[in-house]
Amino acid sequence: VKIRNRHSDVVQTMAQGVLELKDSHEIDLHTENSIQYFLDRFYMSRIGIRMLINQHTLLFGDHINNNNHHQHIGCIDPYCDVISVVKDAYENARFLCDQYYLTSPELEICKSIDADDEPIKIVYVPSHLYHILFELFKNSMRATVEHHKTDILPPLQVTIVKGKEDVCVKVSDQGGGIPRSLSERMFHYMYSTAPQPSKSDAHTVPLAGYGYGLPISRLYARYLHGDLVLLPCDGFGTEAIIYLKALSNEANELLPIYNKMSTRFYKITDHTIDWRSTCNHTPISQQQFTQTQ
Repeated sequence: VKIRNRHSDVVQTMAQGVLELKDSHEIDLHTENSIQYFLDRFYMSRIGIRMLINQHTLLFGDHINNNNHHQHIGCIDPYCDVISVVKDAYENARFLCDQYYLTSPELEICKSIDADDEPIKIVYVPSHLYHILFELFKNSMRATVEHHKTDILPPLQVTIVKGKEDVCVKVSDQGGGIPRSLSERMFHYMYSTAPQPSKSDAHTVPLAGYGYGLPISRLYARYLHGDLVLLPCDGFGTEAIIYLKALSNEANELLPIYNKMSTRFYKITDHTIDWRSTCNHTPISQQQFTQTQ
């Protein structure tokens, strides 16, 4: 418990360090890729370590007889009700949004039943799913409010479907979307579309601005072999899809390992470009093309 409490602000501290680095140095592409690689591995290791700590303290700590989670095996819920986690994450994100904007979009759940017309329940860590959904709802709410600037806001739509391999949770908004060229940048620790949070307001929870919400959410999804993808429609809105393993025996830990390949990534290499855009070049003739072959 002491170890967990001592490291409770590690993510915020690292995020603040990244912001200070951006303000004080010019970061080239190779350095940014190295930072991205390092932080992905660092945060994934942290998720795994905290999973072990939480599991141990919940099974053998002072809160064994917690009646609210009597069915849990430590922090794992064998019957995790996805829709209840969705509603919980939405309400807390809505509370933050109301504080910042004095308004928030409603929630509309389109579908949340499996093939047997039963509520979708899976073996999962509810706190991990909550973290992912909370970040997605915060982003969608901010985009929706700032895009429409009216009292009548389109709702956030959530669709939950259980397939043979995955349970998919799709969060759709009408917040204006983002250009397709920025869709992968949204998962970079050194990129954020929101203004930086005030350093003097360190004790309040910012709605956005640190730039670590989406990348760490994707790590939480990938930790148990799921994923998080963004499907932007520029000018309209964005769909975010969370993939969770439907079968618990396939939801294994995905953890970084340290070997020669990991150290090799940090070394500066000459990346050759094997694709070329022809838009700025004169088209070659068929004879020239044949000669090059």
